[in-house]
Amino acid sequence: MQEIRQAGPRRTVRNATTSQGSHGRPVISKDHEQALKMYQSAVQLMQEAKFDKARAAFEKLLPTAPPELVERTKIYLAACERQTQKGTRSFASLGEEYDYAISLLNTGDYEDARDHLENILKKDKGADFAHYGLAVLNSMTGQAEECLEHLAAAIQLNGQNRIQARTDSDFQDMVDDPRFTELLYPETQ
Repeated sequence: MQEIRQAGPRRTVRNATTSQGSHGRPVISKDHEQALKMYQSAVQLMQEAKFDKARAAFEKLLPTAPPELVERTKIYLAACERQTQKGTRSFASLGEEYDYAISLLNTGDYEDARDHLENILKKDKGADFAHYGLAVLNSMTGQAEECLEHLAAAIQLNGQNRIQARTDSDFQDMVDDPRFTELLYPETQ
């Protein structure tokens, strides 16, 4: 004889890592909870631009990641790899790195431009062009104090920077600052 089943409410398929609690709410297993914490901390590292550490965290998570996190983990892992490769550019000269930094500045990628300009100064503290680039960047981003510091250093290292700055439209936000005028036209003071 054939067994007859009673029609009842349809059961939904639950994630293998959850079960029903006493009030009908899903309960998350310890492993699943730990994976979520690892995922959140890896995303946090990525948001803090610590791409090497984030990549390592995502790589560690991937083999044990819950199914709902696998695809996002792979996407974030790929993004971290792109970001770390981006930072490994090599330049034949400081001038080449400066040109690259200025191209970043012109496209609005201010943070990467700043990183490259500061990197030039780490290699050569007397690189007047890097100070000048940082002065321009700081002017464009509204950082007047830093702009004046770097412009003063650029002028001290190479007097031609004073003449160039007088006609440079990138300093338009600084023209009303008397300290800027004083720096560019010391002979009128």
